[in-house]
Amino acid sequence: MEIIISDNSRELGLKAAKKGADLIREAIIKRGEASIIVATGASQFQMLEALVNENVDWSKATSFHLDEYIGLPATHPASFRKYLKDRFADKVPLRSFVYVNGDRDPVAECRRLAGIISEHQIDVAFVGIGENGHLSFNDPPADFETDDPYIIVNLDEACRHQQLGEGWFQTIDDVPLKAISMSIKQIMKSQNIICTVPELRKAEAVRKTVEGTVTPDVPASVLHNHKAAWLFLDNDSASLIS
Repeated sequence: MEIIISDNSRELGLKAAKKGADLIREAIIKRGEASIIVATGASQFQMLEALVNENVDWSKATSFHLDEYIGLPATHPASFRKYLKDRFADKVPLRSFVYVNGDRDPVAECRRLAGIISEHQIDVAFVGIGENGHLSFNDPPADFETDDPYIIVNLDEACRHQQLGEGWFQTIDDVPLKAISMSIKQIMKSQNIICTVPELRKAEAVRKTVEGTVTPDVPASVLHNHKAAWLFLDNDSASLIS
């Protein structure tokens, strides 16, 4: 895992987007197409803003997204489908975007998504790290063993409070208890992983990810096991690394 530290979140976002775009372009040159995974959350604002302005032939790219709350309609302000439609999918002419539909039967939806993603080689996964060290909505202790590409997960209190703190919900009771999440093994199948983590509130999770052992108790620590992962930090999120 290569660590790149920037002075601020804007510079971090530009660097992460450029690296990811370079990898997408390489995949298109090699295979004639690319498949990517795109993350959500406040940590991805600057990266996505820069990514949509990169010179990429998006018509040759298929995009998947990581997770979605169960029972939340796509019109809800906190919906990750709405987030990605507004900030990414509507801004670039993608071949297709495969959304996680959290307001359908979640078991059937996991099966549907598994069937689609199994047909794609993921060239680049854009991900973040949660305040509790989660990767996607795989909260600690994360399941490192399941082969299912998408799984139903319970959101822990730290995760739910993060969503509240970022302003997506008005009260903690409004934050859903369950979500559909891409599994750890599926994320790790990606050829390349771009992990974007700004802000001081993520510093402790970053420290545990970077300096600790690989453990389900710090789900993002699994990135140590990936052959081509880049961790983009700013001075705040990197502040506790010794």
